[in-house]
Amino acid sequence: MAKKKLPPEVLEFFRMQGAKGGKIGGSEGGKKAAASMTPEQRTARAKNASAAATAARKAKKKPAAK
Repeated sequence: MAKKKLPPEVLEFFRMQGAKGGKIGGSEGGKKAAASMTPEQRTARAKNASAAATAARKAKKKPAAK
């Protein structure tokens, strides 16, 4: 059975609803977490994030094995 396609205006409605739902509380999570941490905890979290980002960049740069 072939899939039915939704009309463009219905698709746009669902996209807008999804975008709205994604913003609920999501943009405040890091701020609230940082507000409840000590300066030492924030520093440790930032160092961990920096190390993870560096590792991800290095993994992405690795040339393909021949």
